[in-house]
Formats: sequence, structure tokens, C-alpha cells
Amino acid sequence: MSLIEPNNTNDILKKESPWGTPNKNNKQPSSNNPGDMEDLAKKFQDGLKNIFGGSSKTPDAKKPITLFIIGAIAVWALSGFYRVDADEQGVVLRFGKYTNMTQPGLNYHLPFPIESVVTPKVSRVNRIDVGFRSSSEVGRAAIADIKEESAMLTGDENIVDINYSVFWVIKDASKYLFNVQDPIGTIKVVAETAMREVIARKKIQVILTQGRAEIENEVQKIMQQILDSYGSGVDITQVQ
Repeated sequence: MSLIEPNNTNDILKKESPWGTPNKNNKQPSSNNPGDMEDLAKKFQDGLKNIFGGSSKTPDAKKPITLFIIGAIAVWALSGFYRVDADEQGVVLRFGKYTNMTQPGLNYHLPFPIESVVTPKVSRVNRIDVGFRSSSEVGRAAIADIKEESAMLTGDENIVDINYSVFWVIKDASKYLFNVQDPIGTIKVVAETAMREVIARKKIQVILTQGRAEIENEVQKIMQQILDSYGSGVDITQVQ
């Protein structure tokens, strides 16, 4: 066994300890420094943001989304422009209810689903056949009689078979669309009613000879009165 001389003790103490050099108060440096904890927390937050795509280091990352939203709103707003042709009337609906009418030209309504527009053709002459149906097949006209519509009783109790056509136009688009549930069906029923009423007052000889024009005018007048009482928005232009 060898002895350590006293004068060598300080040299041994001066050698570095594997646990680090003690400070003046013989305390080891602490790993719980508040600054270090803040750095760790910040790194953890940055890691989460990188995973979920929300890094604070890229403030311009939201610009594409913002531009997309602005563009979508602009397209939606521009979709409210519409054109009404010269032979049409614009009927603006707000949540399905009538609000106002617009004239031919470029117009604007609040975009869907707030408002919408219907543009019926008001100058087009429409036709309804009563007592017969016509169709075109290979260039030839085929006519089918509808007896339940054409057979009528005259004023002198004779049966007469009458086929005729009613021509009409839309004079008020809003009334036409909303006041009568089935405008075309209503016009046809009114045409039959008016014709039967007039024929029931005439003798068969008058009906078959000089009374045709007079009958047509009377039927047109009666039809217009009935349809106006319904607020149909329809103008009867001719019965033929």
C-alpha cells in the first residue's frame, strides 16, 4: 500500500470531476433554466404547426385561400346579371315570391338562392286547338277529331260539330305565372265554355252560313271577359 503525501492533495482536487466543475456555492448547474423551458415549448409549438400546416414562419400561406374566397364571392355576385330579350318580360322572384318585373335589356338581381328570374315570351302568339288535334307526319298534316270537345247543341236543338283555334299572347307575365295555376288548360276550358254559350243561342242555319264571323267575335269577347276576371294576364287575339 502506498501513501499519498499531503502536498499532492490539492493537485488531485484540481482535476475535473466527471459531473462538472462545482461553482462557488458547491452547486451543480441546473437544467431547469426558465429560458431553456421556453425554448423547448416554442420548438414544440412550431413542430405542431408544421404538422398541421399552420406555421407562423409563413404568414403568406393564407393568401391563396383568401384569394379563392374573394374570387368565389365575385363570381357569385356577377351571376346576378341577366338579359331580357325584346320579346320577353323579366319576372324577378325573391325566395320564390314575386317582387318586380324588368324590361328588355341587361338587368341585375340578387344572386341565387336569394333571387331568380323567369323570362316568358310575351310577344309570341300561342295557339290552342279545340275539337281537333293536328300533327305533321312526313310532310302531311294529320287531323284527329275530338268529339267530346267539338259536338255542341244549337239554339234550335240540333247537334253541330265545330272545330276552332284560339290565338293568345301574354300581356302581363306576373299575372300569367302566378294568378292561374294552369294557364293553358284554363284558356282551353274557357274557350269551350264560351263557344257552347254562343252556339246555344244560334240556329244551325246561321251557324253554317253567314254567322261564322259573328260567332268568332262573340266567343273572343266572352273569353277575354272571363280570363280578365281570373287575372290571367292573357290577351285573346283571335278565335278562328
